[in-house]
Amino acid sequence: MKNQIIEQIRENLLEIIPELEGKIISNDEKLSDIGANSIDRAELIALTLEQLEKEIPRIELAGAQTINELAELIAEK
Repeated sequence: MKNQIIEQIRENLLEIIPELEGKIISNDEKLSDIGANSIDRAELIALTLEQLEKEIPRIELAGAQTINELAELIAEK
């Protein structure tokens, strides 16, 4: 399940920040370090939850700094 969530997050990240296309991004790299601002991160969370049909309060996911952290938090719910 976590791998599916990671793939969804990565796809959504490219949709939100098209400039990342073709760049190598580690799942442990901070989202802010790859250019995702707070609005991008909020959009990433909302889009991912919608696609995975999960209802999790956004505040519970706000602390996630990396793709892995976000995927783990979503998978736990």
